[in-house]
Amino acid sequence: MSIPVLIAAKRDSFMNIHEYQAKALLRSYGAPVSDGRVVLRAEEAKTAAGALDGPLWVVKAQIHAGGRGKGKFKEAGAGDAGGVRLAKSVEEAADEAKRMLGRTLVTKQTGAPGKQVNRIYIEDGSGIETEMYLALLVDRVTSRVSFVASTEGGMDIEEVAASTPEKILSFSVDPATGYQPFHGRRIAFNLGLTGAQIKQCVALMGTLYKMFIEKDMEMLEINPLIVTDKGDLKCLDAKMSFDSNAMYRHSDIAELRDTTEEDSKELEASKYDLNYIALDGEIGCMVNGAGLAMATMDIIKLYGAEPANFLDVGGGATKEKVTEAFKIITSDPQVKGILVNIFGGIMRCDVIAEGVIAAVKEVGLKVPLVVRLEGTNVEKGKEIISTSGLDVIAADDLKDGAEKIVKAVKG
Repeated sequence: MSIPVLIAAKRDSFMNIHEYQAKALLRSYGAPVSDGRVVLRAEEAKTAAGALDGPLWVVKAQIHAGGRGKGKFKEAGAGDAGGVRLAKSVEEAADEAKRMLGRTLVTKQTGAPGKQVNRIYIEDGSGIETEMYLALLVDRVTSRVSFVASTEGGMDIEEVAASTPEKILSFSVDPATGYQPFHGRRIAFNLGLTGAQIKQCVALMGTLYKMFIEKDMEMLEINPLIVTDKGDLKCLDAKMSFDSNAMYRHSDIAELRDTTEEDSKELEASKYDLNYIALDGEIGCMVNGAGLAMATMDIIKLYGAEPANFLDVGGGATKEKVTEAFKIITSDPQVKGILVNIFGGIMRCDVIAEGVIAAVKEVGLKVPLVVRLEGTNVEKGKEIISTSGLDVIAADDLKDGAEKIVKAVKG
């Protein structure tokens, strides 16, 4: 399995949960994790820390982003350390939790806006002999579950892949046989485990594979997986993503969803069954069909700009659905121009036109808007736009549309 496929798997349609929730799920399956307590309010911190044995406590900010340990808080009073801190007493652990709660943590994955820390996880510290990397994910190439393991724990797997790819072991599991002990032994030998650790690894890999399948996961990442100072394996950190389309089968997992961690525009789009992903560019896109949406984003980049979103309104969108999609795009302060690119098959061009006009009349139009329509009822759609009295730029094809919106934004 290639690393680009691994990265793509992380970005697909999924639901994330917090580390403390992932640890609870691991514990329920018998996987080795540290004892810990979640803190939602500052006054709970001392009680939570006091319930643990010590003598070392780890205080972790709970946000849906990696790189917490190297992150920085925006506000004064949070201290100079990142979102993962060590404490040598109950009082120190409680103080560290109070410093982080309610403040904004900025990491490599959050980007400049950062994420507000609304939950803290305090857990027992662990003596670490060795750090390793382990992940299970859905391989889109083979349509199988793959294991990814590396001796380079605690690092971004993308960095390891770029600098020392020979240190990554990756293989898929045949669904006809499922997980077998030889899979675990292969991982154990690759990670340099010996003695009783090999037996532990075989059992742990079987547990993780079983959980991955039963809970319809998209990705399970243990980074780091450690060998403790007592010679035992332990899952020191955990990230889990689940297939959003399978949540109807897992009400227990669906209840773990934290909407405060999700992009507000993506959350709003999900209410109308819109396929929307926020990006960092300046040109908003409204397209029907995932393939056409990808092509639209590519040609925007080709002409020197960046897409602000991926938005597929689908083949059977209504006027109301299109209106909401347009409103979501215009709610993004980064958007400096909008390109509507519709190739009507099932989706009728006049429906798109009516939705766009309705949205513009409701929320106003403060940025350039280029509309390219082709396909079913295209002439009717163009007539609706041309007679609307709105300042809309018409495009003949995708190339023409991309050139015009980039020129309007850049000029």
